[in-house]
Amino acid sequence: MGLLYFGTTLIAAWFAYNLYRPNYNSERGMVPSFLAGWVIGEAIPHVMVAQAIATALFSMTGAIHGFWGSLGVLITIASWVAMIGHYTTSFRAKHVVEGALKTALGDGYQKKILPELQGRLNKSIDVERIAKPWLLDHDDVKRIKNIKYDVQDGLNLKLDVYHHNSLPKNCPILFQIHGGAWTYQQGSKNEQARPLMNHLAANGWVCVSVDYRLSPKGTFPEHIIDCKKAFAWVKENIQQYGGNPEFIIATGGSAGGHLSSLFALTANDPKFQPGFEEVDTTVQGCIPFYGVYDFSNTYGLQANAGLGKLLHRSVMKKSLESHRDQYIEASPLHRITKNAPPFLVIHGDSDTLTPKDEARKFVEELRKTSNQAVAYAEIVGAQHAFDLFPSIRSEYCKLGIEHFANYLYSEYLVTQRNETSSVVVKLASAES
Repeated sequence: MGLLYFGTTLIAAWFAYNLYRPNYNSERGMVPSFLAGWVIGEAIPHVMVAQAIATALFSMTGAIHGFWGSLGVLITIASWVAMIGHYTTSFRAKHVVEGALKTALGDGYQKKILPELQGRLNKSIDVERIAKPWLLDHDDVKRIKNIKYDVQDGLNLKLDVYHHNSLPKNCPILFQIHGGAWTYQQGSKNEQARPLMNHLAANGWVCVSVDYRLSPKGTFPEHIIDCKKAFAWVKENIQQYGGNPEFIIATGGSAGGHLSSLFALTANDPKFQPGFEEVDTTVQGCIPFYGVYDFSNTYGLQANAGLGKLLHRSVMKKSLESHRDQYIEASPLHRITKNAPPFLVIHGDSDTLTPKDEARKFVEELRKTSNQAVAYAEIVGAQHAFDLFPSIRSEYCKLGIEHFANYLYSEYLVTQRNETSSVVVKLASAES
């Protein structure tokens, strides 16, 4: 039993080590590194409590004795010290996100948020939800599940709508595209971005989370076509759920970060809207999390060959060498124009699945070309998918997104009101 206890302490030590030295370069190692870093890194207090209980049980059974038991205790204490040190970096997310917004929008950006929106902005993180990370839903929010928006290849494509129980009218919309490597059973609308969508829906937004055809059955560009088809449904039907179809912000994580960015940068591209080319697919902003921005790996920023193999084998179903133009066409990094909408790009600096260097390059090119604001928040200590459940990091990002989104909505409302006033003045002048 003593050796068993010692073995468990070595595993716990690796968990702590992985927080500081995540495995970026190995195709086989990056997924275990992600899974351990994601869960451990965002729930360190909960993990330490579980480890303390396990240590107490080992002690009660007499497993902690002799040299190996003493060494195991020392390793456990060292692991806890390392995890606490890592956990303290979570609080830096507050300053990273706020700094990103001030850099992009100006130091006084919060004062430009309209008074009627200021009143519902949250100023502090929700400690109860961090303590109970399984609390993904909100009592004030109604979620309408599995609304069919299209049928493709015999598959019913569905979406969920989140709105406040009071069903307010003319609310801004968040359009959420889930991640999961564009692949069947690796992600769905059912579990991703729920903390964010419930939070926004409780504070005056309508949120829509969409399904789309997944690989290996689905082949790009079917993924983005389905997302645009869901968007067309939203434009036509969302008013009955209280949404304003004229103001929509796209978001998504991982593969959803790729698709939401590509969506935002290819408004009204007929190749991605076959049969519904007349629908205006312009969005008023985009918030991608830890996305993939360059299928072509033009700048050699992918840490290993894993993504290229997945795209060749399952998503694109054709090689980069012989179909480079199609890989370029599928890459947000190569679709940037001056008409790009405002962006808030979020990425963890410990992400082992999608490289932060590619996110940095994407932001660099956006800032060179786009006429709109581009904010970049690189979250210290964050792994891939760090926002899937409430944590210190995800809560501060949630607040930053809320402020960014309401800033953009304020700009939209001011523009609309100015245009209305201008029309009224013109009509009055004509009558006189």
